Amino acid sequence: RIPVFCGAFVSFHPSVGSMTAYARGVNDGLPSYFAMPQMSRSGGPNFLGARYAPFVVANDPNKNSFQVRDVNLPRGLDGERFVSRRELRSATDQLLRINEKAAADPVNALDEYYEQGYTLVTSPKAQEAFDIHREPERLRERYGRNDFGQRCLLARRLVEAGVPFVTIRSGGWDHHGNMYSRLKTQLPPTEQGVATLIEDLEQRGRLDKTLVVLLGEFGRTPKINSGGGRDHWSNAMSVMMAGCGIPGGQVVGSTDKHGYTASERVLSPENFVSTIYTKLGIAPGQILYTPEGRPVHLVSDPTPIRELFA
Repeated sequence: RIPVFCGAFVSFHPSVGSMTAYARGVNDGLPSYFAMPQMSRSGGPNFLGARYAPFVVANDPNKNSFQVRDVNLPRGLDGERFVSRRELRSATDQLLRINEKAAADPVNALDEYYEQGYTLVTSPKAQEAFDIHREPERLRERYGRNDFGQRCLLARRLVEAGVPFVTIRSGGWDHHGNMYSRLKTQLPPTEQGVATLIEDLEQRGRLDKTLVVLLGEFGRTPKINSGGGRDHWSNAMSVMMAGCGIPGGQVVGSTDKHGYTASERVLSPENFVSTIYTKLGIAPGQILYTPEGRPVHLVSDPTPIRELFA
């Protein structure tokens, strides 16, 4: 099961993306966790170690000059010379490794990043996945010729290449004032990009194996404030989920008639994350151990949302 996340994400340590990378490993040179254009808040690996941090694609894929940084050989360095340099580094690298198994060891982290970089540079599958220019112009227009739409398209390409976890962070939704005019420009490209991603996955026969989730960090106040906006609200929020065997056309839970608080089928972030882990084939109730040997529950309440399973 492959989740594609659009938007911010709830805070769990380690993050769901890093745990997915920990469980899945590298596939044909491609990291298992990508973030565009930056890592979401609390999206890091915590005690799992630097190798399970996301690979960040910060560049705008809507630009004609788009390419992923640091995944191509430098100019003037052909494949044979590159291999020779790698072998020379290996032969001369005799540094004493202190506590090699410790996830926080900076020397280990440097080596791990080096190996990830090498596999990216030398993997034809990785190079092909990044090449969004191969997509037909008509399809690119369907996604929307903007940064968010093209990141959705790039996410689909990464999924097809075998990447199990992709996040797309879309900021600027903290509408404490002037909400209506701002939404007029923000909503259309977001709706277009997400809708096309779902349609494209379905047409390619991949939606049943891909989970698409759209969410923010928290809810917004039911009432509009004096500035024409909505403020932070923790008592209720909505999450959109599609694909990966989820029965469509349903609403799980409800609020009171004023939208102040969840009142029926009240669910927690733990239930939400446990659902994702279950669909990924990762046991949400498992216990992990920190480098110091301290046991940590992956999710404190490992109960998934039953309505999201056929």
